[in-house]
Amino acid sequence: MKIGLVGLGRMGYALALNMKDCGMDVIATNRSSDKVDEISKEGILGVNNFDEMVNAFGDERRVIWLMVPSGAPVDEMIDTLIPLLGEGDIIIDGGNSYYKETVRRYEKLKALGIHFVDVGTSGGIDGARNGACLMVGGEQEPVSYIEPMLEKISLENGYGYFGAPGSGHYVKMIHNGIEYGMMQAIGEGFEILKASEYELDFERVSKVWSNGSIIEGLLMRLMHEAFKADGDLSEIIGKVDASGEADWTLQEAIRLKVSAPVITQSLFARYKSKDDERFSEKAVAALRNQFGGHKVYKA
Repeated sequence: MKIGLVGLGRMGYALALNMKDCGMDVIATNRSSDKVDEISKEGILGVNNFDEMVNAFGDERRVIWLMVPSGAPVDEMIDTLIPLLGEGDIIIDGGNSYYKETVRRYEKLKALGIHFVDVGTSGGIDGARNGACLMVGGEQEPVSYIEPMLEKISLENGYGYFGAPGSGHYVKMIHNGIEYGMMQAIGEGFEILKASEYELDFERVSKVWSNGSIIEGLLMRLMHEAFKADGDLSEIIGKVDASGEADWTLQEAIRLKVSAPVITQSLFARYKSKDDERFSEKAVAALRNQFGGHKVYKA
């Protein structure tokens, strides 16, 4: 299967390599040409504009995967692609888009005969490269067409189709809200350790907790990697950005009248981090950098 990939940031670049390794014929483009040149050296067809990308499909059904920031960039890419695509072609949004925006985009494209599939992508950069976790929504026919590709680039049991358009991004939105709470708990735990009378090696603590403990898992392993790189996180300023998903999760909790105090407090802690640095916020900032390459503020 041929697939066009738009956006060669950390996640998109890793995903392109994963697709190539899984036998996909990848056509990649990016706003900055240096990334296109770089991916071309990996044996992937790099192109400099959408016309080249669409023409590279020949008579084959066009499948275009967007890996760009949520919001206006998604709409911009879609509007640029519309004149170049035909009935039955598929656009995939693999970013963290708000599910209501996804439904709006689906309806707009459906009226033009173009399919729109939402794919919530998790697992960080390593997952994008070696086996992602994919949460998918959209109409059955286009999803069935791309499903073999989705299953190949995901970890075993890490792919799920959840139904109606928007459902994939909805599930990913709640996933990210949960992630906020888990990361905050990890950060607060290490802050308590730091405040104690014991001289503790955080790299060693996180290593032990990553092997056989009840709280082991990807986040703890990434916390261990962060402490290996900087034993007391002295190079990191404890300011943590909030990229929107927890805000949307809380809006849903309010709409559905569901109590979500942990996710709420974790989001508010990120807001507070902008003006009052604590060690827990250093830990959360380091974690976000480890799994997603998110910005950290250096001391």
